[in-house]
Amino acid sequence: MIPRHPPNGFRLPDGTTFGIIASTTAPFCRTCDRLRLTADARCFLCLYAEKGLNLREPLRLGASDDELAALVADAWRARADRGAERRVTEAERGILYQLESLRADPRREMHTRGG
Repeated sequence: MIPRHPPNGFRLPDGTTFGIIASTTAPFCRTCDRLRLTADARCFLCLYAEKGLNLREPLRLGASDDELAALVADAWRARADRGAERRVTEAERGILYQLESLRADPRREMHTRGG
């Protein structure tokens, strides 16, 4: 079964199903329940966030699963990210990050966050 929202669900003739998330054309920030965890243990509460929650340090210091869960839960409750909603209201929506800023911090590229 394909979730109805936020992905738009499709079914191919052979029965294969898939969803497409188009957050910048139909933002769902206020009801978003997704976060991204990168390979270097940075937790992004929004695809458009400039900074993520660093979980690597607590992991290396031996934080328990409960402690890590509490860190993420606290950050989630305090989040104010509305990246897609903000972008869709921009009159001239251009490139999210200029090339120079990506070279300085390649973690900003969407594909490194699952976007």
